[in-house]
Amino acid sequence: MKKSFGAKTLVFPTPVWVVCTYDREGRPNAMSAAWGGICCSQPPCLAVSLRKATYTYGNIVARKAFTINVPSEIHARQADYFGMVSGKNVDKFSAAELTPIRSSIVDAPFIEEFPLVVECRLLHSIEIGLHTQFVGEILDVKAEDSVFDEKGYVDIEKVRPILFEPEINTYHGVGKLLGRAFSMGKEIRGKSPR
Repeated sequence: MKKSFGAKTLVFPTPVWVVCTYDREGRPNAMSAAWGGICCSQPPCLAVSLRKATYTYGNIVARKAFTINVPSEIHARQADYFGMVSGKNVDKFSAAELTPIRSSIVDAPFIEEFPLVVECRLLHSIEIGLHTQFVGEILDVKAEDSVFDEKGYVDIEKVRPILFEPEINTYHGVGKLLGRAFSMGKEIRGKSPR
């Protein structure tokens, strides 16, 4: 039997992303965000939802670009910090001892030390309620050499992304491999009536 919790922001997994932008003066800014995911295959797009009160919200509206930076488990402390203070008042990169790199593709910086970066131009913004969902068209994905597997794919176990538990505010790593997608279910598909 399932217990009802009511309407809550509870779903798994929830990513820990760091959204990077430039402000109006060209200063790099970084903000942690967990309300996000891939939202379209063609064109390749992702969505991230932010409150209007954030400094990053205004930066995205002004610059029409942002990067999504996927921190590894070793950067959990810095990712958490990026969600605790406003870039309006603090140079978060200096405080976190991380390096902003100017993208040559979009008008936004990315974090040199993080293993995976997605560069986006703003495609749409949708007012939902407390949050605005920004849909970014993915123009490039950059990954560190150290996170590729032997076949040339980005390996989630080498990236070691962080997951957020929104109900009790905790961070987690990725678990063990369960099997290959679009393969494990073949046995059931073979048994199902057509």
